[in-house]
Amino acid sequence: MEIKINKEIKDYHESMFFGLSARQFICSVLSVGAAVGTYFGLRDVVGKEMVSWMCVLFAAPFAAAGFFKYNGMTFEKFAAAYMRSEFLTSGIRVFKSENILYKMYREVLNNAVKANKKSKEVKKKNS
Repeated sequence: MEIKINKEIKDYHESMFFGLSARQFICSVLSVGAAVGTYFGLRDVVGKEMVSWMCVLFAAPFAAAGFFKYNGMTFEKFAAAYMRSEFLTSGIRVFKSENILYKMYREVLNNAVKANKKSKEVKKKNS
């Protein structure tokens, strides 16, 4: 008896219907519904060959969305990330480096110089 174990625990997906996950099953049902709806809606308007191609055309996005994975993202997450990166936050990005250590040293040195000046002023007043 052999038990299949995924190398990565995150890759585990529970199969619910016909070996498909719930997401894949729902998207498959939606794609079949889109194809059937397209067929019955357009069979009298256009010819059989044209309506068969339209069924495939309208069902494909739903089927693809159920099985789509890119960098661990589902289709909806990928589409949102793509829209955000390409349209909402696109533009020229200017890189400005910042040396945090230099800023800290500069503050410390400025404080030391100010304290030194104050001590010299106090010495001059006292003498």
